[in-house]
Amino acid sequence: MAGMTETARGAVYPWQCDHIGHMNVMWYVGRFDEATWNLFAQLGVTPSYLREGKAGMAAVQQNITYRRELHAGDVFVVHTGVIEVRDKVLRYVHDMMNSETGETAALCELTVVHLDSGTRRSSPLPVEVAARARERIIDWPPPSARAAKAEATV
Repeated sequence: MAGMTETARGAVYPWQCDHIGHMNVMWYVGRFDEATWNLFAQLGVTPSYLREGKAGMAAVQQNITYRRELHAGDVFVVHTGVIEVRDKVLRYVHDMMNSETGETAALCELTVVHLDSGTRRSSPLPVEVAARARERIIDWPPPSARAAKAEATV
């Protein structure tokens, strides 16, 4: 998807599959979490920033849409785009695609809040982090999805 950056890449192993033969939901969530940490690092919310700045990031909402199954042996890539940047809040989406077919396997939309880890209260995003995030804002949902939804309601 245009404007999105690669944040994770991997393969599905047999032990990650459930009783009906596709990757279990816990593994999707784990891979999206890995993609999140890569996005944060790209924005400047690095492990050292979190440790030294006494800051944190907390997910407050996560929505996953499963579109295509991934099976043992499949390889995938996750691309991520920022949807919205507010004073203390980031919203972003991960698109997990089957690397062989190019089809979206799952989408994960998250809302996270920047925290002061000492007070455990929300705090403003650092100016440079917010600026980097704004540079990555994508059109979401994509125009094609909006058109399909509008057509389906007619």
